[in-house]
Amino acid sequence: MVRAGLACRLTRVTSQRMPRDQRRAQLLSAAREVFVSQGYHSAAMDEIADRAGVSKPVLYQHFPGKLDLYVALLDDSSDVVIDAVRAALASTHDNKQRVAATMRAFYSYVANAEGAFRLVFESDLTNEPLVKERLDRVTTQCAALIAEVIEEDTQLPSIQSHLLAVSLVGMGQVSARFWLNSPGDIGQDEAAALVAGLAWRGIRGYPRADDTPTK
Repeated sequence: MVRAGLACRLTRVTSQRMPRDQRRAQLLSAAREVFVSQGYHSAAMDEIADRAGVSKPVLYQHFPGKLDLYVALLDDSSDVVIDAVRAALASTHDNKQRVAATMRAFYSYVANAEGAFRLVFESDLTNEPLVKERLDRVTTQCAALIAEVIEEDTQLPSIQSHLLAVSLVGMGQVSARFWLNSPGDIGQDEAAALVAGLAWRGIRGYPRADDTPTK
């Protein structure tokens, strides 16, 4: 009992000394596990604190309530997929390869073992304005990044470029989720390549504005 009590005190001291950013990351990691497995409504702050190995007061020092914690987690999870799409588009100037890289970004995000995509694409709290705002941000920012490339290369009007971009985002994230949950044996790379091929066959119908027609 003495050793157990000493261990608890040492744990509390160690917990108090953890840098704030590191503690926040630890809490978000624990929250991700609970929210992904149980959804927002069934998740409990007690369980999240236990999973993180901290007391509830420590958890509430960083996040005043469950919604605040969920929104912070959505922000972090959304940034991951948006940054992945940005990196994919910047990885090459070859548009066929850009399409392929973008589709791989969606498939990699969905296939991630942490399952964060379920928070972003399958949230059970879409009627909450703060949550809906975060979920919409993924589509709008990914589409804005893609639309910028389409408009620059094709000189299509902004509204048309944006519509095409939203369609590509939808194709990527919906097909990736279907692939993950389907009973087939298509590998991740093969699935992403198949969808990229379909997307490229469509988008290449809008030629680059600087292409010189061949006679």
